[in-house]
Amino acid sequence: MDPGVIAVSIPIVAIIAVAAIKIARIVASRPEAALPSGDVAARLDALERDVDGLQQQLTDTQERLDFAERLLAQAREQRRIGN
Repeated sequence: MDPGVIAVSIPIVAIIAVAAIKIARIVASRPEAALPSGDVAARLDALERDVDGLQQQLTDTQERLDFAERLLAQAREQRRIGN
C-alpha cells in the first residue's frame, strides 16, 4: 500500500473513532432515555391492571360456560334416559 494513503487514512480513522466514542458517551449518559417517564409508567400500570381485570372476567365467563354446558348435557342425558 502507498505510504501516502496510509498517512492520510490514519487521521481520518482516528477522527471517526473519537467521534463514535463521544456519541456513545452522550447516549450512555442519558438515563431518561432508558427509563419511561412518570406518565408513561402510570399509563403502563393502568393498562396492566386493565389486562388483569379482563383476564379475570374471561376466566369467570369460561367457568360459567362450562357450568352451562354441564347443565345442558345433564338435561339431554335425562331426556334420553326418560324416553
